[in-house]
Amino acid sequence: MDVLQTISNRRSHRIYKEEQIPEDVLSAILRAGLEAPSARNHQPWHFSVVQNKDLIQEIHDEAALVMGKGGSPRFADPDFQIFYYAPTVVFIFGEKDFSWTEVDCGIAVENMALAAEGMGIGSVILGLPKPAFRGQKADELRKRLECPDRYDFVIAIALGYATDMKDAHGLREEKISRIK
Repeated sequence: MDVLQTISNRRSHRIYKEEQIPEDVLSAILRAGLEAPSARNHQPWHFSVVQNKDLIQEIHDEAALVMGKGGSPRFADPDFQIFYYAPTVVFIFGEKDFSWTEVDCGIAVENMALAAEGMGIGSVILGLPKPAFRGQKADELRKRLECPDRYDFVIAIALGYATDMKDAHGLREEKISRIK
């Protein structure tokens, strides 16, 4: 698939089949993340791949608990789950003391999202798990997800075979300034 077409086609998916994505496809997506550029080639990320439904749900439950039911109107819906029941979630942890960690992790997650799209895998990039890594179970969750010392949660990406489709969002050309 052409790169520009892949970018144009990519959507944030919120309904997935239970079917797990093949290991070779997952490996290619992870490699795309590792191939992302980073400031000074520092690569301040660590990817923790979770395919355990119970652990994914536990992280959702902890985030919901920390946010409180009033933290987001979505939590009032008993069917809402921050990972949208995707079969695979990649948690991206970043080095705490590097100035460009969040930017670099954002570039890596976008590489993964585009690679997934190019291989027919749906994705949604997620910041909403962050409260789970701020609550009482934060240290336990970081340990279970093999988060290295001096790293913390930055962003996640849910992956799977999407069963939903939505239209492209409108483009806002006014968000561009051209200075000549």
